[in-house]
Amino acid sequence: MAAINRSVCVYCGSRDGTDPAYAEAARETGLLLARNGYQLVYGAGDVGLMGRVAVAAQEGGGRTFGVIPIHLFEREVGRRELDSFIVTETMHERKKVMFMNSDAIIVLPGGAGSLDEFFEVLTWAQLGLHGKPIFLLDTKGYWQPLVALLDHVVDQGFADRSMLEFVTVVSESAALETALCRALS
Repeated sequence: MAAINRSVCVYCGSRDGTDPAYAEAARETGLLLARNGYQLVYGAGDVGLMGRVAVAAQEGGGRTFGVIPIHLFEREVGRRELDSFIVTETMHERKKVMFMNSDAIIVLPGGAGSLDEFFEVLTWAQLGLHGKPIFLLDTKGYWQPLVALLDHVVDQGFADRSMLEFVTVVSESAALETALCRALS
């Protein structure tokens, strides 16, 4: 395993979703982060895809950095067995701490919270507030409606085509690993 010098924030669901491929993608993501020496930064939950990413990262010998707001500690079953564990007062603080402690962002399948996190970092990139790479892991086409929406936003004149350049869409973990390692080298 390479020396840890980079951290990758993973946004994903606190549920597993309906397709077992989502859980497998979360597991593969945790393992690829560990294999490449990247610290996992995530929402500190021990449920759903969040828990699966963290368990896999730890099983692979990787470091983990979890951030959870106090009001979600019981609901998301805050995972304390992490290398770093921070409890925040609010969701806004959680997102800020996660973002500030990462060099890249990966978005796995998830719900409204994952979408909120994705659109926030995309907006910040669009405004020139950061240059961190953003990856959508499009497991079994999960993010295709979102990709179509982004195209629609551009087609309807609400964003320049350059907005699309801030997001790299990959369909499977091997492609994610290649793109992530290239972006962080």
